[in-house]
Amino acid sequence: MTDLRPNMRKYIETEIEVLNNLNLDELNDAVNAIMDARVRGGTIYTMGNGGSAATASHMVCDFAKGASELIGGSRFHVVCLSDNTPIMMAIANDFCYEDVFVYQLRDQLKPEDLIIAISGSGNSENVIRAVQYAKELGTPVVGITGYSGGRLRELADYSMHVNIDDMQIAEDVHMMFDHMMMRVIGEVKK
Repeated sequence: MTDLRPNMRKYIETEIEVLNNLNLDELNDAVNAIMDARVRGGTIYTMGNGGSAATASHMVCDFAKGASELIGGSRFHVVCLSDNTPIMMAIANDFCYEDVFVYQLRDQLKPEDLIIAISGSGNSENVIRAVQYAKELGTPVVGITGYSGGRLRELADYSMHVNIDDMQIAEDVHMMFDHMMMRVIGEVKK
């Protein structure tokens, strides 16, 4: 039997180090932006590719049900642009994959809405195009990134950055952001 415990310990210790180095001021600003979107009646659009798509989808559940139930009053209105496989594949097939998110936002997105864009590298072109469109309309953007943050971190109004060149740990922490936000928003009852 192979002893994997040293490798497991190293992974866990790296994750703990990353968590201890998160910028809580940036996270606080981003979570407040998300709470403000609910208060002003905006729709929150989430998006991402691969594991980031799974996190974006999970956020819909945790905000539309979890945080909304905990906070009381007006509910979060959250839509995941990664969730509708037929529309994404139709857009990718008929136009290009780089437009799968921005196409869904056209004639829907409003300045009072909010974008939560998730990209481990921060350079996913389909995410960047949607963010650029949001910026043109004056819609605020929360960028959730890893590595150096890439173009998304530069474009985002609010940053939730995981400073590590490791996709798995970045995605772990991104999912933790989702659960943390649900919990702390529920505790505020704003």
